[in-house]
Amino acid sequence: MNTFQGSIAWKPRREDLEDSALTAAIHHAGKPDYDTYLRWSLQEPEAFWSHVLSLLNIHWAHPPDQILDLSRGKPWARWFVGGKLNITTSLLDQHLPHRAEQPALIWEHESGDTTQLSYAQLSYAVRQLSDRLRAEGIRPGDRVGLLFPMAPETVVSFLAVIRIGAITVPLFSGYGPEAVRIRLAQSNARYVLLLDHTIRRGRTISLLQVAREAIRHLSPAPRLLVFHRDSVDLLPEEGDVGTLTPPNLDPGAGDPEIVDAEHPLMLIYTSGTTGRPKGTVHVHGGFPIKAAQDMVHLFDVRPENRMFWLTDLGWMMGPWLIFGTLIRGATMILYEGAPDYPEPSRLWKVLHRHAVQIAGISPTLIRVMMGKPESLPPQPLTHLRILGSTGEPWNEEPWWWTFREIGRGEVPIINYSGGTEISGGILGCVVHRPIKPMSFNTVVPGVDADVVDEHGHPVRNDVGRLVIRFPNPGMTRGFWEEKDRYLETYWSTFPNLWDHGDLALRDAEGFFYILGRADDTLKVAGKRLGPAEMESVAVGHPYVREAAVVGVPHPVKGEVPVVFVVADDPAHLDPEEVRAYIGERMGKALRPDRVFLVPDLPRTRNGKVMRRLLRRLLLGEDPGDLSALVNPELLEVLRNLELN
Repeated sequence: MNTFQGSIAWKPRREDLEDSALTAAIHHAGKPDYDTYLRWSLQEPEAFWSHVLSLLNIHWAHPPDQILDLSRGKPWARWFVGGKLNITTSLLDQHLPHRAEQPALIWEHESGDTTQLSYAQLSYAVRQLSDRLRAEGIRPGDRVGLLFPMAPETVVSFLAVIRIGAITVPLFSGYGPEAVRIRLAQSNARYVLLLDHTIRRGRTISLLQVAREAIRHLSPAPRLLVFHRDSVDLLPEEGDVGTLTPPNLDPGAGDPEIVDAEHPLMLIYTSGTTGRPKGTVHVHGGFPIKAAQDMVHLFDVRPENRMFWLTDLGWMMGPWLIFGTLIRGATMILYEGAPDYPEPSRLWKVLHRHAVQIAGISPTLIRVMMGKPESLPPQPLTHLRILGSTGEPWNEEPWWWTFREIGRGEVPIINYSGGTEISGGILGCVVHRPIKPMSFNTVVPGVDADVVDEHGHPVRNDVGRLVIRFPNPGMTRGFWEEKDRYLETYWSTFPNLWDHGDLALRDAEGFFYILGRADDTLKVAGKRLGPAEMESVAVGHPYVREAAVVGVPHPVKGEVPVVFVVADDPAHLDPEEVRAYIGERMGKALRPDRVFLVPDLPRTRNGKVMRRLLRRLLLGEDPGDLSALVNPELLEVLRNLELN
């Protein structure tokens, strides 16, 4: 059964086919249409990625001698061999002759404060800070932790570290000390740059205090370099702490460190409910190029466009937003604070106030907002022409609510799925093809992806695993100092196939759907089931706002589903009624074994539901690594439900 079969909700408009960034890319490659362009990108990857370098105007100190080297095998593919560059020249320097006065970033704070930096101002600030960091003793290859909310200082610091050839280690601004300590220890970071505090829901959060506690038991302890807002009194009296007040820039200072295309620029950590966080290694000739490529092909980002994504530097979409918008010569919109504070419609007001044309949200946020009239945009978002979505699979009702209420039934929802490990998307949508609710209408150009069964054979209209058949530059170069773990995680399931760990379905018309993580798959009475399929049915119940489905062992059926639901009005929701509701729609054999009413679902700081945590609690097992959990107070509530 495929509950995702649906009709076309959106069709390409004339301007999408004539004037989009994708159309310009197709013409740049000399291809007649998108289908031809996509086939070419998969059949001739070296020619395609050479085209992408030209399309994005990537600046080289020495151009590559070879596009791709597979001499060490697919897991260790090397791209743009012999190329020398510093990617910040493609982000900043190349734009100064043409758009020096254009805003590179516009920032709004929860308090209402705003500021902006032009390309010239951002370039100057990055050069100034890079000179200061060199004076501090930071050298190429040093790891530098970054603990920031989404603020102007964030972008300046991120780019300044990269400009001197050092390696950034982005950290979630909402992490506690232990989560920060683990990542600093694993990366052996020598320095941490941070903003002294941030404000969320009107409450001051001391990032400096978090950093101080995080490094207390590290030896040697990293040196803290702090930007101060108005709280210098938060400085500790002890420890190795410096205040970032860059000196005046001398002429010629702040020049970029020229490095190899395969030189690392970022270790960004992914984590789940088990095991240590994984430090994915990304390079100058990788992540930034993939990010900008996806913005061209999927999100129609053109020079001078304004783009917003609700994110944090510690989630890959933060670096993705910075790299992609700046390479494209666009303007990034940053918001620091809660998206529904001090009123539920705050996010839409930000988009309206700054005339945002491309905006990224998450299905999790929409599920919280929908059904509340006060969450609707106070005025139509007339500038908005692209909505992006990533983080979690959609359910049908939230997708339609977003399409109708936010996008006015006109704006395409570009569904986007991939991950930290591949610098962006595997599946997406393009404005040259129709869109079905919750779907992906294409593999990303240059990403040779498919859905396969347990033997690695392609499957259609059935649940399978999402794989990538051929390398691309966005793929991580491994896990930091964990070669074997990288191979085991992505390359051990099928010979020469990258197994991304997602359950997916490709229908007869070629549309893709993500159904959840492969680790979360259920097999009930011989039928394989992705959690998103049953969750979509559950949220169709009039009182269910969110749902999470996990499987537990059963002596007869092998596994049975257990459902956790969040209600807008818990007093009116009977879990047994939800159980019967799902059984009526999916069949008696798939009726949940139990349904639990909970106040919230355990989720990471980027909105992903931690289903494996729910399963472990059901089975009475150790919950594992919870450093990425945004609502740890829920753990005690779940334990008190007598789940097992």
